[in-house]
Amino acid sequence: MAQDYPTRTITLVVPFAAGGGVDVMGRLLAEKLRASLGQQVIVDNKPGASGMLGALAVVRAPADGHTLLLGSAGETAINPFIFKARMQYSPDKDLVPITPIVKVPNVLVARPDAPFKSVDELVVFAKKNPGKLTYATSGVGNPQHLNGELLEEMAGIHMVHVPYRGASAQLLDVAGGNVDMTFVSMAAAAPFLKDGRVKPIAVTSAKRAAFAPDVPAIAESKVASKYALENWFGLFAPAATPAPVLAKINAAVVQALQDPELAKRMTDQGGLIAPMSPTQFRDFIKAESAQYARIVDFAKITAD
Repeated sequence: MAQDYPTRTITLVVPFAAGGGVDVMGRLLAEKLRASLGQQVIVDNKPGASGMLGALAVVRAPADGHTLLLGSAGETAINPFIFKARMQYSPDKDLVPITPIVKVPNVLVARPDAPFKSVDELVVFAKKNPGKLTYATSGVGNPQHLNGELLEEMAGIHMVHVPYRGASAQLLDVAGGNVDMTFVSMAAAAPFLKDGRVKPIAVTSAKRAAFAPDVPAIAESKVASKYALENWFGLFAPAATPAPVLAKINAAVVQALQDPELAKRMTDQGGLIAPMSPTQFRDFIKAESAQYARIVDFAKITAD
């Protein structure tokens, strides 16, 4: 029964490696949930297979609210359109959304000597030099990659995608001039921006982000006025988890996110606090998935 939940330690599965931004976010949240739910909350890192290894572990766990997933857009909304039949679970059928935690806009940064300072100037350059403008991301089919493909679609340009294995490598190559630009989280870009190794061009949210009020949104450009594509992270549970338990977890998370210290620390990681009810979160994912599906189809992105 929900009034008895939780009765033992809660495991929060983070489908990414320890030490990264998502792991930090999970540990900050776990600390607050311990106090509000009255049980230990441990973080279990299960990286691999584009986040799907960790998600699958939660799908296979008992549906009692004691195993939760801190999932991202990738393994819960984008991967079904890329991996298709190769996926071992269906996010729609096997996971139930509880609440988003944060939305995380990416920031588009360029090498210091790039011949453009704005998105409109970038597009002019790309049209004069088709196929020469390169952008780095941390992998094929993730939100950073979709950021680039969406800009290509809206602006009518062609850029060369250069996938990397992590933010550090892609930023180092932009700073060194080996790649023209990259889409990356503000948390990862901040040290490079601070010492001028890269220059900011725009953020990928519909409006300017609170963590970078001086950096324009891509949507402020003439060529992509309806642009908006952010990564996001939220809590999920196995599909058969009772609704009263989901509601109790949702209330605990919403309460935790109202803590000024937690909110500040997540904002410092480049996140925008964005709690919702389970129903609102489900509707949000449905709308986001429609955009992801269209971009994946436009760009012909596959797991191969």
